[in-house]
Amino acid sequence: MALRDRIKGFWNAFRFNDQVVSQTIVVEKGSGSSVRPDRTRLRYGSEKTIISSILTRLSIDVAAIDIRHVELDDQGRYLKDMDSELNKCFTLEANLDQAPRAFRQDVILTVFDEGSAAIVPVDTIENPTTGEMFDIKTLRVGTINTWYPRHIRTNVYNIDRGERQDITLGKRYVAIAENPLYAVMNEQNSTLQRLIRKLNLLDIVDEASSSGKLDLIIQLPYTIKSEARRQQAEQRRADIELQLKGSQYGIAYTDGTEKITQLNRPAENNLLKQVEYLTNMLYGQLGLTEEIMNGTATEATMINYFNRTIEPLVTMMVEAMQRAFIGDSPTRRKERIRFFSNPFRLVPVKEMAEIADKFIRNEVLSSNEIREFMGLKPSTDPKADTLSNPNMPQPEAGAAPVPGQPAAPSGPDFTEMDSIMNDVLGGLSSDLDKMAQG
Repeated sequence: MALRDRIKGFWNAFRFNDQVVSQTIVVEKGSGSSVRPDRTRLRYGSEKTIISSILTRLSIDVAAIDIRHVELDDQGRYLKDMDSELNKCFTLEANLDQAPRAFRQDVILTVFDEGSAAIVPVDTIENPTTGEMFDIKTLRVGTINTWYPRHIRTNVYNIDRGERQDITLGKRYVAIAENPLYAVMNEQNSTLQRLIRKLNLLDIVDEASSSGKLDLIIQLPYTIKSEARRQQAEQRRADIELQLKGSQYGIAYTDGTEKITQLNRPAENNLLKQVEYLTNMLYGQLGLTEEIMNGTATEATMINYFNRTIEPLVTMMVEAMQRAFIGDSPTRRKERIRFFSNPFRLVPVKEMAEIADKFIRNEVLSSNEIREFMGLKPSTDPKADTLSNPNMPQPEAGAAPVPGQPAAPSGPDFTEMDSIMNDVLGGLSSDLDKMAQG
């Protein structure tokens, strides 16, 4: 495609938005900010301990899964990566501010926080609103403010202005990722929301109990019914406060007839038990365990966690982008968006050698593919790139098998040996005949 045609077919979601009155492209410096304006910030009240750590751990694990724009063969198997701008967004740079992994984590955090997220193709080649095929140059994550029958109103970061902006886009070419755990995390009375409320209440109780108040009741040796006695009691209370405040160790003295009762004992409530109960329930519903959070989980536990929690989240994101970015015609041409995970990531080092041997002997992977999983550079030996069992005898070089017939087994030639044995047996038989006649 010529450069002039590429510039002519360039489309930008902000500059060509239906809500923008002016159709001219205005180059602006944009506004500055002391913090990164496009970063996703969780809005779960003032609680920033348990919930944030759970969502961050889930988003990191989801972002560790690679997503690529690929081509399939006639049997629906992975053939090769597509040489497209969309695949560059998945593997090189999603936008000017985010690498692919940071972009995936941004999508999942927005989904957790809002219940859904809009993956917006900001810069594309060709206008997606015309229904024609288009290739995507940059992607951004937006929050959905308003839902229409065929459109959404989303808040997306505009790099030209340096701030977030509301734009209206069609659902057909915007990938809408929805939280498959919405009933557990985002519903008003879900387990996560109930845990947030209990944690906020527990923070209030802890703040009140640690505010520095002594909560003392002073029993004076006289009744306080008249105004003079009330003023005398106030003066006595002020004297004790002054003694405690001015003392280095917080010591005060009282009269022998006065009695002091301290009330700042820890209040007996079941808030902590409720928080522990809801935390365990949330872990179970999300497929998490304490071992997963602190990094001591076994291989079986991690496999169960990836199958029950991570895989639905990644599949949700991939299917949304497949529907919006690939469309019907490229799908019929075997174009797909697929995710790939490293199967050896959870394998201990001591088991790696046995697994590698089985894969090579059964001609599933080559030696260089195994070395790539282990982080080693490929071998220059040509045999390292071939699928062959090194424990079996190999055919001689230059001997091509006959089509339609199985290859002849390689090994020692017994034809000459059979001839020698026949001669020996023939001679032995002749000697035996002569001995019988004599």
